[in-house]
Amino acid sequence: IGVAPRGFEGTTLGAQPKVFVPISMRHEMQSYTNEMEVRRNYWAYLFARLRPGVSMEQAKASINAVYTPILSQVEAPLQKGMSDSTLKRFKAKLITLEDGRRGQSNLHTQTRTPLLLLMCITAIVLLIACANIANLLLARGAGRSMEMAVRLSLGATRGRIVAQLLTESILLALLGGIASLFVAKWTLAAMTALMPTDLSSDLQLSLSGTAIAFTGVLSIATGFFFGLFPALHSTRTELASVMRDAGGKQTGIKSAARFRTSLVTAQIALSMCLLMAAGLFVKSLKNVSGVDLGLKIDHVTTFSIEPVLNGYAPARSAVLFGRVKEELAALPGVTGVTTARVPLLANNNWGNSVRVEGYPHGPDIDNNSRFNEIGPDYFKVTGVPMVAGREFTIADGLGRPNVVIVNETFAKKFGLGRDAVGKRMSRGSDTLDMEIVGLARDSKYSDVKKAVPPVFFIPYRQDSTIGNNYFYVRSGLDPSAILRSVPGVIKKLDPNLPVADLRTLEQQVKENVFLDRMISTLSAAFAVLATLLAAIGLYGVLAYSVAQRTREIGVRMALGANGGSVQMMVMKQVGMMTLIGGVVGLAGALALGTAAKSLLYELKGYDPLVMGASVIVLTAVAFGAGYLPALKASRIDPMAALRHE
Repeated sequence: IGVAPRGFEGTTLGAQPKVFVPISMRHEMQSYTNEMEVRRNYWAYLFARLRPGVSMEQAKASINAVYTPILSQVEAPLQKGMSDSTLKRFKAKLITLEDGRRGQSNLHTQTRTPLLLLMCITAIVLLIACANIANLLLARGAGRSMEMAVRLSLGATRGRIVAQLLTESILLALLGGIASLFVAKWTLAAMTALMPTDLSSDLQLSLSGTAIAFTGVLSIATGFFFGLFPALHSTRTELASVMRDAGGKQTGIKSAARFRTSLVTAQIALSMCLLMAAGLFVKSLKNVSGVDLGLKIDHVTTFSIEPVLNGYAPARSAVLFGRVKEELAALPGVTGVTTARVPLLANNNWGNSVRVEGYPHGPDIDNNSRFNEIGPDYFKVTGVPMVAGREFTIADGLGRPNVVIVNETFAKKFGLGRDAVGKRMSRGSDTLDMEIVGLARDSKYSDVKKAVPPVFFIPYRQDSTIGNNYFYVRSGLDPSAILRSVPGVIKKLDPNLPVADLRTLEQQVKENVFLDRMISTLSAAFAVLATLLAAIGLYGVLAYSVAQRTREIGVRMALGANGGSVQMMVMKQVGMMTLIGGVVGLAGALALGTAAKSLLYELKGYDPLVMGASVIVLTAVAFGAGYLPALKASRIDPMAALRHE
């Protein structure tokens, strides 16, 4: 009945709906939400526009003047099993108002820490690159010192020459900024590849005009600030000493040498910081990858269908699910097929209050559990061992006694132990109308990194409102063959029924921990880049230093110093810079690790093994970068050096 304006994407950040329907159609659009009339359920977000001149506080007072009586007189009597203190807190609840200009989403809080971390890592790499450029500009300026001295002596103002040198450095930075846009495009493509399909399609990572403008401003700023000292140093006003030094080939001065050394030391410190951070995230990912899921995820293909949205009645849906299972089981290589209403490891949670035989119930007692509706052979297909009892069968359908299977955590929480089979329970009602027929080994439910919650399983065939299902197909063949076959199987049964979420279970697990994989991959890549840049910077400074000290080294060797002592002199300089930079970098890495602790799995903000490995890698790289200049210095011919001077 209408078309929304271009660019409008609803009120939820991270979601990009193409169709908007009345909120009263929720059940028609999401078949698994069948409790529209249950007032104790909450799932709607309210948006309101303030009248002109009305403050947020005034609006809050007006809303709660209406809300408080509703809560006390209508909602409070509907709450069951609350203690007096809990009911009092319930009645005291107020509606809070927040600025709605950014929409309603928890994406802000979920992405704040990882995005800040990536920004910090990016800034560190930028600083290292800029330090290298500053060193190169200093070296270039030292080579042009005679030219600058002549210009100044002929009447050129220092400001004009500084402006020329800054223009050169800013132009260099802008060229780098243009090149960075291509690198950014590739990086965004890599990030998209690491994200779940749904999230990557919603976020649609791309270069915006704002990002390009920011890149331009940042390029100009870095070109200016990191080109300023080299420009000022190249135009120092001691003309006589500059010309005299230039005639004697001594183009460097101590202040410039100290500045170059300080820049390289800072690069080493920043590289150490990134190496250790990358090591922490890689080890965290290793810990995540080593989590015992309690499942066998190999050679399992999963997908979902929701026939209720195509007009199927629940009874007809149940028949279709049975036919789909039969067709899939007949595919070559398939060894098992099962279903589940709640997809495995997809961040979906269904919970319910339960009453369990022998377990107390009453106000403020935690009797909540996660649950799932599954098909026959579920535990066999997913590779979850049964500790006691049996699995569901085709006979567990409507009109048959209600049965349930629980996991070990459920049995432990509700005091059932190993004798759970035969006990009775209910989904919140006073009548214990469900018999526990099986005890299953613990397995991950919705999240790889979270602890296994208490879970009970009921047969989907005993649900009279069934409208959707996730299928799990185990085969002895390559899962890609099943992935290609599934759409044809569904099309054969109903050409108009879409297949959703088609993937392997291994892909599903990877998507569940995509953030860990993305941060580990990007931080490792940035750490390698930073270490490479630091090595190049160290090599450049040492090579330049050796070239500047050619006469000094020639004199030393003419007076009896051998090649080994000259090498040791250069490597001692490397060792001192590495030591200072490493210590400073370790302190920064500890701070960065502490800030990113929430993103690490089974790790603190530091790890001795990662710390030791980072020190070894950086030391090896630093001494490797310093070896060639040291070797070159040890091979200087004293007579040739002195004759050249």
